[in-house]
Amino acid sequence: MATQEVQLNETLAHLKTESETLKSKLEEERAKLHDVELHQVAEKVEGLGQFVMKTRRTLKGHGNKVLCMDWCKDKRRIVSSSQDGKVIVWDAFTTNKEHAVTMPCTWVMACAYAPSGCAVACGGLDNKCSVYPLSLDKNENLAAKKKSVAMHTNYLSACSFTNSDMQILTSSGDGTCALWDVESGQLLQSFHGHAADVLCLDLAPSETGNTFVSGGCDKKANVWDMRSGQCIQSFETHESDINSVRYYPSGDAFASGSDDATCRLYDLRADREVAIYSKESIIFGVSSVDFSLSGTRVSILFGHENRVSTLRVSPDGTAFCTGSWDHTLRIWA
Repeated sequence: MATQEVQLNETLAHLKTESETLKSKLEEERAKLHDVELHQVAEKVEGLGQFVMKTRRTLKGHGNKVLCMDWCKDKRRIVSSSQDGKVIVWDAFTTNKEHAVTMPCTWVMACAYAPSGCAVACGGLDNKCSVYPLSLDKNENLAAKKKSVAMHTNYLSACSFTNSDMQILTSSGDGTCALWDVESGQLLQSFHGHAADVLCLDLAPSETGNTFVSGGCDKKANVWDMRSGQCIQSFETHESDINSVRYYPSGDAFASGSDDATCRLYDLRADREVAIYSKESIIFGVSSVDFSLSGTRVSILFGHENRVSTLRVSPDGTAFCTGSWDHTLRIWA
């Protein structure tokens, strides 16, 4: 028995040494890709001129904190979800409400528009992702056409359709992400790798859309292969929960926003963090991040009367929408 224990300890020690050696080799290979700093490259780029963005529309109708929103591909309609348990589809031009659904729970933390614009998905504390088909009849009872697609064992934190209306990607407080078939509700792939709640996800901006990034309470941002279910890259440089992740328009990088009051930029080709965005006067966590279509502009705007919880640039890049704890959404352009 004693001999077996000694052999086991020796094996563990050998494996630990081997893993440390492999880790060192990986760091060496990663360092080879670190040939230049981002700010050095930026010095050679011409500075951007000033531009002015103002609140053009204010959307009022929620009775509590707005938690999530998404644009329709038609660049006109918006879906939003709130702590009041409602999901509202808006016409951003006229500020009219086109559809409204009351969910069976409060804290509807996730919502998304289908690529066709013919359906929306949402979920939250009910642990489900529900899909509602939309029609031109604004008086239609959407709740009667509700389809429960995904079921997690904890709250739904984010959802996103893939490049078609037929599949949807979800993340949850149960520490997993999952890919579902919308029609049958069948689980197609599950993604395990986070050690705590997964708070956000974003699909890579490519036609194939075979990868996505997720962030969570374990301070990690993981990049996943949707076909194999494997984590292919992992980044752990934040000091607190990651609330938001967003791919750079080219798909070669992504940004993250965290409760540590920083945004960080990661280059997937170099497999490393390349920039940290922070300011001493900003002490609150970052709720949401997004890129302009060019990927070059960062703005600080004032207008809401409470914390901004969600932010999305319109599909054509001419405007963006923010949702806030002040119960409103604002369109900026």
